[in-house]
Amino acid sequence: MITLDSITAALPDSKLRNDSSWLFSPKPLPLDKKTSKAITKLGHPLAQFQKASNSIYQRSAKGKLPAWIHQLLDAGKPSWMTQVQRSTELRDTLPRVIRPDLILTGDDQHTSFALTELDSVPGGMGITLWLSQFYAKHDFDILGGAHGIRDGFQSLMPSEEGGGRILISEESADYLPEMQWLADQCQDIITQSAEDQNNQGANTPTYRFFEWFDWENITAAKDLAQSPQLTPPCKPHLEEKLWLALLWSPAMRGIWQQELRGSHLQRLREITPHGWVVDPTPLPPHASLPRLDAHSWSEVAHFSQKERQLVLKVSGFSEQAWGSRGVYIGHDMPQDEWAQQIQQATDEFTTQPRMMQSFHAGKIIKHPYFDPDTGEEKLMKGRVRLCPYYFTAQDGKTILGGCLATIVPADKKKIHGMKDGILVPCSLAE
Repeated sequence: MITLDSITAALPDSKLRNDSSWLFSPKPLPLDKKTSKAITKLGHPLAQFQKASNSIYQRSAKGKLPAWIHQLLDAGKPSWMTQVQRSTELRDTLPRVIRPDLILTGDDQHTSFALTELDSVPGGMGITLWLSQFYAKHDFDILGGAHGIRDGFQSLMPSEEGGGRILISEESADYLPEMQWLADQCQDIITQSAEDQNNQGANTPTYRFFEWFDWENITAAKDLAQSPQLTPPCKPHLEEKLWLALLWSPAMRGIWQQELRGSHLQRLREITPHGWVVDPTPLPPHASLPRLDAHSWSEVAHFSQKERQLVLKVSGFSEQAWGSRGVYIGHDMPQDEWAQQIQQATDEFTTQPRMMQSFHAGKIIKHPYFDPDTGEEKLMKGRVRLCPYYFTAQDGKTILGGCLATIVPADKKKIHGMKDGILVPCSLAE
């Protein structure tokens, strides 16, 4: 029998996360067979999407596709970084860990999900591994298996080839305990400070747990960036949320059809909310923003609350572009603040692009949790974000390692790790 005491007694001494906590549950989040299968199979289309995105960027930079594509994705980045990601040595390198944020949608008869983000430098792997192992010991059929995260991460730096290291920045220090624990579960993988590196180890197989916007605080950043042994590689264009808006761009419809297999493109559009690049360039008098029925972003800024079922996001290369930072939900804020954020988005378009997506609230479910003070089992009505972790091995095959569910109270519009949120792995429903 799982109790709060049995969970906390089993936790590592580090508690897996600095200065943060979450609610524990007596069971994982059960997913029906159809949803579990859909999540298991999603890794390959996502990997192909990143491959296509990289190809589109490289072709744009070479003049084989319109220049506005790479110019948009290069906005605000130092020139040395854009040159590195175009280099011959890194041309075909891609992130080998993919973590989408999937908002669970649908109703009691039909479950689906909405893709709201792709994270190439995700936290949560250590926590997901620990939770997967814990619940697997209690006979739950865990998605990805008890050790899927460990095996997937080890495949990035195989021990028979000498292993490797995880470089963690001070800016990401809250994640150090779980990444240290994850490294301890693998063979020949160690954790080191990103700030303490010099250029001597630049060609050591390395997992990058720091963001490129923080590069000036990392002495060896330029040397690390040039290494094909670094994953995720120095491809900051791939870390832009803008790609989820460009997926819907009418100007790129033919390009996507060339770059992606039809079934993959269809699947991605099925699960990705419609999106827009917040570009202030004036439209012709007869034109409008697709689906918004507006002629300009200033009109969108003055939408009514009912019309503001929209999410505005900082795209990338910014301390505001990860977690729940830099995310503004239109119908959940006063009109004047919404207008102010859109004005800032258009003002900063050339240095800090934003994108907008249709808002998906997510279905409401009920899930048990333990009261952190009394240990009593209670029931939460909440919304769910699913975070599956996919790993691309050296042979190019992408597999699911595990899936973390974050369940927050139903009145919360943003779903992220928080003190009153439940973290559990996903399991196959009986």
